[in-house]
Amino acid sequence: MAAQQLEQDVIANNLANINTAGFKKSRANFQDLMYQIYSKAGATSSTGIQLPAGIEIGMGVKPVSTQKIFSQGDYQQTGNPFDWAIEGDGFFQIDDGEGGTAYTRAGSFKMNKDGNICNSEGLLLTPMINVPQGTVVITVDKTGQVTASDSKGTMTQIGQIQIATFINPTGLTSMGRNLFSKTDASGDASVSNPGAEGKGTISQHFLEMSNVNVIDEMVKMITGQRAYEINSKSIQTADNMLGIINNLKR
Repeated sequence: MAAQQLEQDVIANNLANINTAGFKKSRANFQDLMYQIYSKAGATSSTGIQLPAGIEIGMGVKPVSTQKIFSQGDYQQTGNPFDWAIEGDGFFQIDDGEGGTAYTRAGSFKMNKDGNICNSEGLLLTPMINVPQGTVVITVDKTGQVTASDSKGTMTQIGQIQIATFINPTGLTSMGRNLFSKTDASGDASVSNPGAEGKGTISQHFLEMSNVNVIDEMVKMITGQRAYEINSKSIQTADNMLGIINNLKR
């Protein structure tokens, strides 16, 4: 029942973030526990016959991990020049404000008072990109080159977006706030320009939305609810059987 409760918690978090840009759904993984073995398969009976199957009684289930699923989310066209979506693998790099680097798929960026590109919390994009005063139009191509145009039509390249990939993105730690941090399990980040070394490309004026499928999550929720109910019934049944045994002597 505790395992099914964890499954429901994971599903609830997925559904709660269905409108969160760049959110990646999670999946709970489970593992059966040790078995009580009364007889082993292949053992020889008292009559000298080899048993084709044994008797093993399972001891239950336990959760072993919650796995992030990094499949592509749907794109939403916004028309905002600071909304960027990654088509393919990769993460934007964000200065976490503590000397480290965080990673995100949420490409909803802003410009702070100094003209630096940052996320909604004011954390700066890495490498830092500064938009000069007098800029009228910001253009980002698929390879991540950022160009600013002034009122006279003069175009100046002001920065280069770089994205990071990991051998095992599932090993990243969720920090909340649409951010991930690397771990020993994820491996070190491989950083290069979009489109290089198998990395995704940049689409300006688009946001990658959550990859949560409502129908799939609702089906999982119903299945988990029924499993929870059936497990509770098994506990009640076991209690009734013990009650019958206890009353045999009366």
